[in-house]
Amino acid sequence: MTLKGKTALITGSAKRIGRSCALRLAREGAEILIHYNNSKNEAEELAETIQAQGQKAWTIGHDLSLPESGKQLMKKALSFTENIDYLVNSASMFPSSTYKNVQESDFTENLQVNALSPFFLSRAFAEESKTAECIINFLDTRILDNDKEHLAYHISKRVLFSLTRMLSEELAPQIRVNAVAPGLVIPPPGESYDYLKKRIMTNPLHKIGTLDQVSDSLLFLISNTFITGQVLFVDGGRHLKRSFYGL
Repeated sequence: MTLKGKTALITGSAKRIGRSCALRLAREGAEILIHYNNSKNEAEELAETIQAQGQKAWTIGHDLSLPESGKQLMKKALSFTENIDYLVNSASMFPSSTYKNVQESDFTENLQVNALSPFFLSRAFAEESKTAECIINFLDTRILDNDKEHLAYHISKRVLFSLTRMLSEELAPQIRVNAVAPGLVIPPPGESYDYLKKRIMTNPLHKIGTLDQVSDSLLFLISNTFITGQVLFVDGGRHLKRSFYGL
């Protein structure tokens, strides 16, 4: 598939999964809007890498933890390029919190960054970009489980899952909305790959995934125009082992 002539806005794309996705779409010919918050140097390095490959790339610094930030980010993005075809909501925060120590501010912050900003950014994308084709949200395979160590994060990703389904109907037929839910692919910030190795038996394939496998899944959802409202689990089958919210 070629994405030549297409433009993608990828939030949180200076590092980690977002960076891998930006590089993947750029290799297919897309122009990339690289959003970052605190990772300016990494974002500029990524833009230089993409530009060296012959594609356009811009960096946009913006704090998604602030109210109205989604709408404001879209305004900034459209100041660089006339239209945007793909929106990838990759930015997230992943702090620890449990039933005993979680605070109201934890819920507020996680919901703002992980769910509300993606929602309002998506709405602005649908309303303001004349070429809007699809939205991809990044979830987590643990949305089906009970993540006791990251309570506020977990709830916020559950909300984003619900918003994915809702938007897939609200924005149809013009815009498709899907999600990718990675499993063991990259350790949390501050952790080594030992973090993943210790958990390798939690998925049926007993494997650790790769960033390329995640970005390939993103490309698949962008290219297949007959899919909307779906969550693609890239998790070695972990989602099969437990469904905490099932009836």
